[in-house]
Amino acid sequence: MRGLFSALAVSVLILDVSAAVKHSHLRDVSRRGQEKAKKAVREATYEKLSARRTNTSTPATSQFLTSTTAKYKVDSLPDVNFDIGEMYSGLIPIDEKNASRALFFMFNPTIGKPVDEITIWLNGGPGCSSLEGFFQENGRFLWQPGTFAPVENPYSWVNLTNMLWVEQPVGTGFSIGEVTATTEEEIAQDFIKFFKNWEKTFGIKNYKIYVTGESYAGRYVPYISAAMLDQKDKEYYDLSGALVYDPCIGQFDYTQEEVAAVPFVMENQALFQFNASFLAQLESLDKSCGYADLREKYLTFPPPGNQPPVFFNYTSEANCDVFDMIDDAALTNNPCFDIYEVNQQCPLLWDVLSFPTQLVYTPEGASTYFNRSDVKAAIHAPAYVDWAECAVNPVIVGGAEVNGYYTGGPEGEGDLSADPIQHVLPQVIEATNRVLVGNGDFDMIIITNGTLMSIQNMTWNGKLGFQSQPATPIVITEPDLQYEAVFAANGAAGLDGPQGTMGVQHYERGLMWAETFLSGHMQPEFQPRVTYRHLEWVLGRINAL
Repeated sequence: MRGLFSALAVSVLILDVSAAVKHSHLRDVSRRGQEKAKKAVREATYEKLSARRTNTSTPATSQFLTSTTAKYKVDSLPDVNFDIGEMYSGLIPIDEKNASRALFFMFNPTIGKPVDEITIWLNGGPGCSSLEGFFQENGRFLWQPGTFAPVENPYSWVNLTNMLWVEQPVGTGFSIGEVTATTEEEIAQDFIKFFKNWEKTFGIKNYKIYVTGESYAGRYVPYISAAMLDQKDKEYYDLSGALVYDPCIGQFDYTQEEVAAVPFVMENQALFQFNASFLAQLESLDKSCGYADLREKYLTFPPPGNQPPVFFNYTSEANCDVFDMIDDAALTNNPCFDIYEVNQQCPLLWDVLSFPTQLVYTPEGASTYFNRSDVKAAIHAPAYVDWAECAVNPVIVGGAEVNGYYTGGPEGEGDLSADPIQHVLPQVIEATNRVLVGNGDFDMIIITNGTLMSIQNMTWNGKLGFQSQPATPIVITEPDLQYEAVFAANGAAGLDGPQGTMGVQHYERGLMWAETFLSGHMQPEFQPRVTYRHLEWVLGRINAL
């Protein structure tokens, strides 16, 4: 949404001119009749979607308030000037006999009809807080960069399901304790211990569990989901589906970045504006480094076989690091270039979560929301923790520092667990037949074709990759709940209509692929209407996107 408000301003100006013409003596009566008919259809669709969105009115009584959970109850949040509904947050220990290592959570029961299910959301990093998801992606309200105050989110996932956002692993956000994990398996074990303690605290048993997340959570989600399956305990771990956006699921520094980078630039050259000589250099490297041949052979449907395992050596193969070449050149042309959302332009917008760290600036009187003492008190967070959206210390033992963040895996340090496509992601697909993998087309840090190529290197339910090329469109026919009132108040009623084709979907053998148009890395933030559909599918509410 970082680029939305400037576009909105231009749209309103254009529509002001259109309104002036429509009120002149040239008004067309037949056109007025058409608009009236369109309005009737729009209103009927709006009522239908609203009914589906809320199911029932907000429950009059708290669903989970007990003498045990009362200490976690959140009555209000600073600067959130509307009813936040039933909400809980705080620390739950990983080991119920040892409170020194604990994970921080936010829990919002659904505002629709009560359901016996929990949807977990995890942000990535590693070490980036899931309060980003809660506050700027799929929570009940949103405080987006550049905006004056939070607003209610009509596409909040709490409309559909009970939502649990967890800051993990240990060392992320408000979560406390010694960082001990060296693998995804250890991180997953910490999580499922925490989760069982959380369920016991809230009196939950026999709920369906859905694990969702984005980015580096493309590793967390499959490993945690597989660990739940391994427990063979449906009383506490009835895993029923999973979702990962723009996920690190394969050789992500190579297949999901380097191999896919040059075609990404060519497709989005209007945003990069590179000169002809640099484009020619990139195309030459794309061929000489073998990337073009790999795509031609393996980004096919069905694939011819497994892709060769590759570890990219940034020292000896530096000349083939087209990804970083592109990033550096993009920042030269556009100092506000955002690798997470390549259509971002200057000026930078102040973000109440202070992200990204490298580009952040603090206007006079501003502060990082979750580092405020009044906010910490309201959500029962440890006052002594200096909260940051992404951890300033490693959350995985041996993690390497990359551009100010601590990571692992492909750099040869820290998280050395196998890529999810090798075992755990197929395990989750085969157990649930309800897994969605999606990618936003304006994301450069995890590129759409790189993610699709990773899927083509995965075997699940007896076959390698998708057997046919994704081609079915995702069409949004409902009106826009978020901006209906905004447009109407500015004399632009009618712009809140159907969004049209917003992506590509493809389903085979339990796996749904979703390519999202006009979206950066954080899909629920940039395209909430289509990601709402994604969740509906994962929860089994609809059969197609």
